[in-house]
Amino acid sequence: MINCIIVDDEEHAIEVIQHYLKSVAQFNLLASFTNPTEAITFLSGQRVDLVFLDIHMPELSGIEFIQTLQHTKYHFILTTAYREFATIGFDLDVVDYLVKPIPLSRFLQAITKAQKIITAEHTKRSTESLETDYFMVKSQLKGKIIKINISDIDYIEGMKNYVAFHHSGTRTLALITMKEVEERLPEKHFMRIQKSFIIALNKVVALNGNQVVLKNISTEIAIGETYRKQFLDTIKKKLIV
Repeated sequence: MINCIIVDDEEHAIEVIQHYLKSVAQFNLLASFTNPTEAITFLSGQRVDLVFLDIHMPELSGIEFIQTLQHTKYHFILTTAYREFATIGFDLDVVDYLVKPIPLSRFLQAITKAQKIITAEHTKRSTESLETDYFMVKSQLKGKIIKINISDIDYIEGMKNYVAFHHSGTRTLALITMKEVEERLPEKHFMRIQKSFIIALNKVVALNGNQVVLKNISTEIAIGETYRKQFLDTIKKKLIV
């Protein structure tokens, strides 16, 4: 699943892309923003693969938006009424450049290109060995760094300035953000089901209504509205009855 957001100061332009995305199963729209600074704040706490981004916005242009995030791993499809910024866009290594009004056929062409690029990245991340991979994390204790085997992780809980790794009956607090953890984890084996919770899929033993039950864990974790569809789509692939 490819997580994406839309950033455009025109509501109608957002509605067009939202409508197009409804017909594409592999793309999960997490949120839409008319204010680019709110989008940047959102990105700081979420794993997002693709940003549909307008260029002309009053507070921050799309070009400035990309430059602000130039050292991150997001992919961008620019959406604009102006053709003259195409060269600048491709110099910034955007996936594609769509000129409004955007025909559906041209939109599908752009997201097919994005899907190939992002799926290749996900595949590479997922093929890392779960059994031998591990984190070295800075704990809340000054000077102490702790090794956490990824295969031992039951779930990860986001806290204000820390995350808590729940692994093999142990709880370890570490100075790292949920987003940094999520980007480091193999996507095939872990999934965020709530703003503050990432679970290991191989530890799921049951669903109890809207609650996820994990093996040997007494606490059930509620599925957040934003993450419900993506999680349930994953579970449905394993459903027999």
